[in-house]
Amino acid sequence: MSSSEPNRGLSMARTQRIREDRREASLDRVIEETPVALVYNGQSFAVMMATPCDLGDFALGFALAEGIVASPAEFELVDVLATGRGVSLQALIPHERFAALQQRRRSLAGRSGCGLCGVESLEDAVRPVPAVASTLRLDRAAIATGMRALADRQPLNAITGGAHAAAFFPVDGDTIVREDVGRHNALDKLVGALASAAHDRDALLARTTSGFLAITSRASWEMVHKAAHAGIAVIAAISAPTSLAIEAAETAGITLIAFARDDSMNIYTHMERVT
Repeated sequence: MSSSEPNRGLSMARTQRIREDRREASLDRVIEETPVALVYNGQSFAVMMATPCDLGDFALGFALAEGIVASPAEFELVDVLATGRGVSLQALIPHERFAALQQRRRSLAGRSGCGLCGVESLEDAVRPVPAVASTLRLDRAAIATGMRALADRQPLNAITGGAHAAAFFPVDGDTIVREDVGRHNALDKLVGALASAAHDRDALLARTTSGFLAITSRASWEMVHKAAHAGIAVIAAISAPTSLAIEAAETAGITLIAFARDDSMNIYTHMERVT
């Protein structure tokens, strides 16, 4: 949710609050979750359960982070169709990208941003991770400061307690934060926000290699895979890493940090980037 959309992604629900021996009826603000279909050249590729805000960022970011397109210039969001059953994001991609997409024959039906539900084979489940080249060096104090600041940059979660966030902290420039009920979706939205002002792949990489990604979740293989496609060289997670995420980060040349809380953190791969 961006600051210009204070009520996007929220819904009202009736609740009965119990405190000690008292019961009282009230209204509660809860995070929205709805099916969002990603459609390319008229063909549905994935249906994700997501929070319906920043959907333009989500559409572009998903396409980039999943390797469907390699550059923002290859993607055009032509329509957003909202119905009582969900939202359809209609996009156009080049013919050669669409042909490759059909070759993958991948159909996702995700629960809260699950990125592997519906994958048809083990080969599809763990796809090769792109290499990330970066000369970035970060002071660990800057990472700790960013992780502390992230707690104050999550308006949806502050209201509902039900949102994940992904944030990009550049060495110079403004911090970008995106939220969603799903951690994968939050990262897709962030990648889309980073790419929205980039005209080509080089412009995107110039931006994504200039800072670090912070996530309010565990560091899984899927998160590392998406970050690699976006050219992000440093990931800092509040929670734990998985074994496959560590292997993927090592292979991709990504610095993977986990348990980044207060002033402490564990660095698992490419430690030379953090001073």
